[in-house]
Amino acid sequence: IIELPFSAYSTFAIEEKFGFNKTTLKVFITDKVKSVILSIIIGAPFLFSILLFFEHTGRNAWWICWLVSTLFIIAVQFIVPTWILPLFNKFTPLESGELSRTVKAYADSIHFSVSNIFVMDGSRRSTKSNAFFTGFGKNRRIVLFDTLVNNHSINELLAILAHEMGHYKKRHLLKNMVAGILQAGAIFFLMSVIIHEKALFEAFFMENMSVYAGLIFFGLLYSPIDLILSVLMQISSRRDEFEADRFAVQTGDHAPHLINALKKLSVSNLSNLTPHPFHVFLNYSHPPVLDRISRLKSFSGTSP
Repeated sequence: IIELPFSAYSTFAIEEKFGFNKTTLKVFITDKVKSVILSIIIGAPFLFSILLFFEHTGRNAWWICWLVSTLFIIAVQFIVPTWILPLFNKFTPLESGELSRTVKAYADSIHFSVSNIFVMDGSRRSTKSNAFFTGFGKNRRIVLFDTLVNNHSINELLAILAHEMGHYKKRHLLKNMVAGILQAGAIFFLMSVIIHEKALFEAFFMENMSVYAGLIFFGLLYSPIDLILSVLMQISSRRDEFEADRFAVQTGDHAPHLINALKKLSVSNLSNLTPHPFHVFLNYSHPPVLDRISRLKSFSGTSP
C-alpha cells in the first residue's frame, strides 16, 4: 500500500468521508506544483540570503536579517492578495444587486471602500464556507467563499462582512504584522547568540563551529519558546475575533444575524461546539462558536 502524504490523506480520505472534498486529483497536483514553484522563487532566495548573512556578517547578522525579513513581511502583504492568491482561486468583485447595495450602504456608514469585496470560488475545492480579510491599502481585500454567499441570507452575509470590516477598522492585521516583525527580530537575535555560543558546540563534541549546525541547535532549543509564543498569539487572535464581533454589533443591528450565520457555519463545517478549554487555549485562533454566540448576546450598544 502506498502511503499518501498527510495533506493528500486529509483531502481525499478525511474530507471525503465527511462530504467536504470537491478537489479533483488534477487540481490537487496543480496546487502542489504551484506551491513548490512559489517556494523556489520566493522562499529559496530569502533563505539563501539569511544563511549568507549569518555566515559572512558575524554578530551583525541578526539585525541585517531582521531588516530583510521586515521588508519581506511588508512586501508579502501587498504581493499575496494581488499575485499569489489568484494563482489558486478565481476572485470576482461582488456583483451588483441587493447584497451589493446593502453592503455599500453599511460600508459608507463606517467609511469603508466596498470595491475591495470579492467572492472566491471555494466550492472548487470544498463545501466548507469561510470569509477572510487580507492585505493593506489598495491591495486590501475582504473575501467571501461562494459557498458562503450561496448558503446565507443577505442579512447574515452583511453581518459577516461587518465582522471582517471590524478587523480592518480595529487594525488587527497591522497589529499582527507588527507582532510578526518583533517576533522575527527576537528569533534572529536568539539565533545569533546560539550560533556563536562555543559551549553549545562543545556539548555536542563539535570541534568546529558551523552556522548550519547552529541553526539545528537553535531549532531544537527554540521549540518550547515557539510553543509559548504560539499560545500568546492564539490568545490575541481570539480577543481580536471578539472585538470584531463587538464592532459588527455596535455599528448595526447585526447580532441576531451573525448568530444565525455562526450556527449555519458550525453545521455546514461540522464544528466542535464543546472543545476542551485547554485544547482551545493551545490551538484555537477563533473562540468556540458557543462562546462567540454568548458574547454576542451580551454586547451592548456602546460606541465601537
